[in-house]
Order: sequence, then C-alpha cells, then structure tokens
Amino acid sequence: EVSTRKKTFTEVQTERSEQAERTVLIKCPQKLNEKKLLQYLSSHGNIKSHFFFENRGIHALIEFSEKNSIDSLQDAVGVPSAAEHHVVPFKSRLFTFTLKNPVSQAAGGTPVHLSPQFHIPVKDLIPKLCHADSISSQMYMLLNEYQLTEENIKLRYLACSLVRDFARAYFPDSTVKPFGSSVNTFGKLGCDVDMFLDFYDTQKHATKMKKGPFEMEYQMKRLPSERLATQKILSVIGDCLDNFGPGCIGIQKILNARCPLVKFSHQATGFQCDLSVSNSIAIKSSELLYIYGCLDPRVRALVFSVRCWARVHGLTNSVPGTWITNFSLTMMVMFFLQRRSPPIIPTLDQLKELADEKDKLVIGGYDCSFVTDLSKIKPTKNTETLDVLLGDFFEFFGNFDFRRNSLNLRKGKEVNKPESSPLYIWNPFEQDLNISKNVNQPQLEKFVAVARESAWILQNEDKTQQTIKKEPWGLAALLIPFGKSNASKTKNRMKGIGSETIRSLLDSLKLNSANSLQKAVGK
Repeated sequence: EVSTRKKTFTEVQTERSEQAERTVLIKCPQKLNEKKLLQYLSSHGNIKSHFFFENRGIHALIEFSEKNSIDSLQDAVGVPSAAEHHVVPFKSRLFTFTLKNPVSQAAGGTPVHLSPQFHIPVKDLIPKLCHADSISSQMYMLLNEYQLTEENIKLRYLACSLVRDFARAYFPDSTVKPFGSSVNTFGKLGCDVDMFLDFYDTQKHATKMKKGPFEMEYQMKRLPSERLATQKILSVIGDCLDNFGPGCIGIQKILNARCPLVKFSHQATGFQCDLSVSNSIAIKSSELLYIYGCLDPRVRALVFSVRCWARVHGLTNSVPGTWITNFSLTMMVMFFLQRRSPPIIPTLDQLKELADEKDKLVIGGYDCSFVTDLSKIKPTKNTETLDVLLGDFFEFFGNFDFRRNSLNLRKGKEVNKPESSPLYIWNPFEQDLNISKNVNQPQLEKFVAVARESAWILQNEDKTQQTIKKEPWGLAALLIPFGKSNASKTKNRMKGIGSETIRSLLDSLKLNSANSLQKAVGK
C-alpha cells in the first residue's frame, strides 16, 4: 500500500533512520579493489546498497540488510595502534580500511565511481542551460543538478545516526533526526545538516501509563525551566562530541541563542551540522514544505530556480544579516503558487480542513494541525508552464504593495501588515511571528528592482536571435549578475524603481515638498 502512494513525512523519516542504523562509513585507500572490499564485508552479512564518494580521500557508505551485521563487523575490527597518539576507545561506525600489501592487493582494481556531493558552479551550469529547448527544461535541468541525491540523503541520515550513538550513552531512548532543508525536499547539495535531539515518544509513554490501578514514574532531576535543561543537555553532548567524537571538529556551543544549539563540522561525511533539542514547530514547518514539494513537480523546480537567481544577485547570503533568507524566499514562492488561478497548492487552512483525528496537533498553544496523507489532497487543475510561472513570479513581486500588505500562507492572501517591518511574512504556525523580520528596506528594494529587471528580460528577449549569437537566454540570462553584461540597458530600466527610497528620504528629512528635495540634491 505504501509503495503505490506517496509516503508521509513520518514514514520517510522512520524508514531513512532505520536505514542509517544498518549503515557504516569506511575510509578507503586511493587504490582500491572494490570487488575485494565488498567480498570481505559480505562475510559479515548481506550488503543492501553501497556507494563511494570523495571527501579528503575516498569513502564508502555500506548499508547492510541486517543491523546485526554491524555487530559482527565491529567484533572483527582492530583498534588503532597508539604509537604517536593515545586513542579514545569509543567504537563508532566509522572505520578505516587499509591494505597490508597495497601493490598486489589493489591489482585488478578499476577506479570506483564517485557519487557527487556538491553541485556544479553556476558558471558551468549556464552553458548547459543554453542547450535546453524551453525555460521549463532549463528549470528542471537546474533542479536535477542542485537537488539532494539519494546518496547524499543517506549520508545526512547517517551523520544524525552517528551523533545519536553519543546521545544514547546518556539518554538510551533518544533519537537524532534531520529537519529543515535535508528533509523538506528543497535542500541543495552542500547545504548544512540541521538535526534535533528527541528523548522519547511521549504519546507512546502516555498510553502505556494509563493501564493498571497505580502509577510508576522515573525519578528525574528537576530544573527550573525547559530552556535550562536544553542548555545543560546540549553543553554535555557538545563536550562529548568534542572530546570523544571521531571526526567531530570545530565544536561551537551557542547556548544563549533563542534556540540553543551546538555547531560542529563532521569530517567523515563532510557536513557542517547544527544540533538542537526537539523543536516541534520547526519540524512541522519541514513537514508542510515536504507536502508542498510532493504535490506538484513545478513547486520544487520554481523554488530551486528562484533561490539560485537570488544567490547570484546577492539577494540571499549564507551569513545571517538583513537580507532575505532561503526560508522566507521559499515561503514567497509558496504564496505566489497559492495565488494562481486555479491555485497550484492549497492554503494551510485548506490542509487543516482535510486533517483527521490523528493529524490534530497543538504545540505551545499554536494549532499545527494539517493533513499528513498526501492522497487526501486533490491534484491542482492548473496547467501553466514553468516558463509562464517564472516570469509571473518576478512580475507579481516586482509590483507587490509591500508597504501595505503582508503574505499570509494560512489564508493564501494578502492581509494588512500588523506592524511596520519592510517585509512581513506570517509564520504559518506561530501566527504572532514574522519570519522575515530581519529584512531591511534597502534589501527589499533591491529584491523588487532585480525582480522587475528579470521580468523585463524574460518579456523582451528574442530566443532565436540569442541562440544564433550564442548568448545566454531564459533562465541562463537571469543567472548572470546584471551589472556585468548589460549595465547600460539596466540603467534605463531602473528609472522609477527608486521611488520608495525617495519617499522614505522625504519622510526622514521632513522636507515640505519635492522641490526643496530637488534643491537639496542640486546643491
């Protein structure tokens, strides 16, 4: 039944986590006989899948069919000799495979196929896009180059599973799972791994405790607040990774943040990781985006293209600041798709109406209920191409009244701004929060200007001429910073875009009329 329908978010998480528990990671020599390695490992149990990747040397990810194959392998593995350094005797699922006689043992080995863990640079992508036959094809091409691969997803769940092995030393019931871009279908190759530590399935425990005429409960240390408990737990696990975790480096404990976390670099998998303690609302946001991403292939293709476009033009940045975040930008795309006629994706309120009893969920007073079974959501009747949607996205936000209106994904419509932030996007669940509160006026104006410029390029380009001249066209033309190739054209079209800036300048200077502003500028 599960294979014929799209899996729910929870089913995918459970399946991937179980897969990761049956998986080991092996550092291999440069010259390797793949057949002999697999032959040796198969003596411990059947190998279900495997792949190789490059990360400061060649690594193999090996997934066994049975979990006990790992126990068998661990029993046969030696401890490194402590000649130069003393070793911490923590036995993880990270191994190093060496050849005792490299020359003869590597003989007959062919170069192994390496699975890519990063996407190609934009400058290498542009020539590829120029060979496509439509903007839609270009957008799907970009999606295929940038999206997480099956192998990369397995590696992300393995990184979480290896951290979980440490957490279980203290909390035997705990789990560590990814959330955010690693699981919401919008992650690109190379993005960080956000992971959360969860302690037990509270619902499962609640049902067990109801039986019988008496109650038994654990004696546990009590602390004045949940936040303090979170800080103490993360501090200890951060120290544990720092002191004993093979390949865990650059540990930073950021315990006073709104959401306390531990940042670290996981050398074996090559990921930058952020570990926090279960944040139920962040996980529901991941699930909501997962549903939207699964409903229609155009959703992900549009998000990936818009996010790549935004990064090229400096509208987003990997460093926190006053620019639009990828999450805000993704929500802007979702809002745009809700506003199509007919809509391409449903509003959150419509998803809530489809929810049944098991989907009902209130977290911290916020209603986070929505349908989790994708088969209950009717497919859209909208047949617009991505060519149309991309141009209309830029037009929609290039002319959006950001001064007056905010974006509400629960209702799927613009509503008056509750406060004066330049960009106001309602948090879908915590309805009193603006997810784009960090964005300032200059950054929003830059976004509007580049969106208008992009809409203009798509409306006025002559694909045939550009193909003859071997010039980038369609999406490819939008992935070149505008100042570089067409500075003079841009200058003319930017006229009239700065009106917001002039208006705010007028307000701030409290000048009586536009004439006095002209005099001031004239001087």
